[in-house]
Amino acid sequence: MKTITPIAAALLALGLPSAQAADALLSSPDGRITLRIADDASRFSISRRGETVIADSPLGLELDGQPPLGALSLESRQDTREDRVIPLVATKAAAARDRYLGATLAFREAGSGRRLFIETRAYDDGVAFRYRLEGQDPVRVRAERTAFVPAGDPSCLVTPVEGAHERPFERLRISQLKPDVGYDVPVVCAAPSGRTHYAITQAHLEGYTGASLWRDGAALQVRLSAVPGRSGPAVVSASGLTTAWRAVMMADRAGQLIESPLVGNLNPPPRGDFSWVKPGKTSWDWWSGPLEGVKPDLAAYKRFIDFASESGFPYHLMDAGWAFGTGPCCDALPGTDITRAADGIDMPALVRYAAGKGVGLLLWVHWEHLAPRMDEVLDTYARWGIKGIKVDFMNRDDQDMVAFYQRLAEATARRHLLLDLHGAYVPAGLQRSYPNFITQEGVLGAEWNKMDRRITPQHNLMLPYTRMLAGPMDYTPGGFRNATPRDFEVRAVMPQTQTTRGQALAMFVVYDSPLQMVSDDPSNYRGEPGFDFVRRVPTAWDETRFLDGEPGQDIVLARRSGKTWFIGAMTADRAQVKTVKLDFLPPGRWRATIWQDGEVAREVRRSARQLTRADTLSLALAAAGGAAVMLEPAP
Repeated sequence: MKTITPIAAALLALGLPSAQAADALLSSPDGRITLRIADDASRFSISRRGETVIADSPLGLELDGQPPLGALSLESRQDTREDRVIPLVATKAAAARDRYLGATLAFREAGSGRRLFIETRAYDDGVAFRYRLEGQDPVRVRAERTAFVPAGDPSCLVTPVEGAHERPFERLRISQLKPDVGYDVPVVCAAPSGRTHYAITQAHLEGYTGASLWRDGAALQVRLSAVPGRSGPAVVSASGLTTAWRAVMMADRAGQLIESPLVGNLNPPPRGDFSWVKPGKTSWDWWSGPLEGVKPDLAAYKRFIDFASESGFPYHLMDAGWAFGTGPCCDALPGTDITRAADGIDMPALVRYAAGKGVGLLLWVHWEHLAPRMDEVLDTYARWGIKGIKVDFMNRDDQDMVAFYQRLAEATARRHLLLDLHGAYVPAGLQRSYPNFITQEGVLGAEWNKMDRRITPQHNLMLPYTRMLAGPMDYTPGGFRNATPRDFEVRAVMPQTQTTRGQALAMFVVYDSPLQMVSDDPSNYRGEPGFDFVRRVPTAWDETRFLDGEPGQDIVLARRSGKTWFIGAMTADRAQVKTVKLDFLPPGRWRATIWQDGEVAREVRRSARQLTRADTLSLALAAAGGAAVMLEPAP
């Protein structure tokens, strides 16, 4: 009788031939997920619950200025086990459990003795791997051979990559993707059985570069972003190299991926004390005004500051137009000086005025004005008493830009300044290391209501299941001039939305952004139904739970702040009644305050009732509508 080794038996259980018995296997702590790395470092595959999720896929690096790595063999394996709880600051949960089994695999090249290390981790909610080259010699990486071959030509949610990362998502099979188009991360798919949903993304880009995914037959090939104007390698390292993590998040349902801390867990924890970071809402002067930005106007600034103070918001964001020599918001004019306010604006005096009303000021800047004199600019803002900055129009994710993000996050943290990046690439977890990097764009957000019709209800219902998986997104909700898609008109000034007031409220629960814009003009909030909810809803959370929904169709999401729970429900083009089970609540009686759609788009109806965890809530959602619920322990 032939003896089968334990490794071979495990491979047979996964449907893999026993000839691969020498391959490296890594399983998640719960045993459901398995990552396999070939013994020559050429291929990998991923399975969950015995089903192949990522079929046999290539691995490797293409180096510049060195001979390609030849025949590799597995020389050694060092296993690790981690189970810790990381306290978080200003995000979707108060803490993240970082629990995984890991292995560092050392592969040696025949003849030369060169080594390639592959670091791997298997979590209960996904897997990740990255490459490492040791030594003192410079490393130049031309490309990665890494690709992902999704099993079974699945239906996936994808968006084409472009500089600002502001394109809508659509559902396509891998075979339907255009081979001459790059696709942004995350790419969200389902395994053939439908029992596993997964997202392919990246994490911890420090010292490396961003990447996109390009179809090559049945594979999604990783393509590294090159520095504009620099020929040759995409990545240059002075000595040794550690690449970004390639990660696959996994869950039973697409919406459960929202709860995952995987991207953050693949980044270093915060260094130092970030208890000073204060999340919250901010008034904002650009969305309701002209595209070119607000002209310097002391009275207008004070009007927004007064509104923020009356509403209990901790911030007001002064967007493009406040600095000396500023032109239209998109241009980096050579005469602009972002260490001086425009004529007629005494910035230190305006900061004192706002502080007297309990409001901190945030300033918009163009990155090209900031990068060459970062320390001088940030020191000036700290001296003025500014609370944070919004930096715009980078529109790149190459190695130099990744380094700029890293340098800026550290520099703002050192001065206790919040950081919001626009014209930004999709998050890769830098917020974990620098919680002051409190939100970022990299999303097709509400600003586009000023310019076209792409911010549809369906688009809004794609975002929680796709872009938001990677990290906070500065979608900029709060538009209160609500209309139906049929009645919607594109307006640059005082724009409308294609969704109801109920959906506008629900976005403050569903969309993750610890610094959250309240985007409309103050005149559109005073006395309006539902604004009482906007004033009360938090922007950072102790717990997040997905309750129900499908991408592009609907969602019900619950979040907890202290002892109070909030529920946001949104639907796309179909009116429906969502029945919400409350069994996630602790025992006891709860007072529910409910805001849900009325008869017209700008109407919302408020009601209250007492409930227990044994009850259900029925939320009536209009087409393109939504509802918001606040659940407080009953006295």
